[in-house]
Amino acid sequence: MGRAPCCEKVGLKKGRWTTEEDEILTKYIQANGEGSWRSLPKNAGLLRCGKSCRLRWINYLRTDLKRGNISIEEENLITKLHASFGNR
Repeated sequence: MGRAPCCEKVGLKKGRWTTEEDEILTKYIQANGEGSWRSLPKNAGLLRCGKSCRLRWINYLRTDLKRGNISIEEENLITKLHASFGNR
């Protein structure tokens, strides 16, 4: 049987996100929280797939997302934890 498709593929935007779309997504999530990703594009007024919105938020727009190089302390912590736990 399988899962129903997440969205209608017709009429959706593909490709690069614009700054306006980023702002709409950010404002919507700040106001309503991270909820149902399938219904978010329709409720926020975006012509994107719910999966695309979720990935954009998680990988690029989240406020607690840290980008850039890691510090020496962070590298030492990673090494210590890997020695303790391995690849788990």
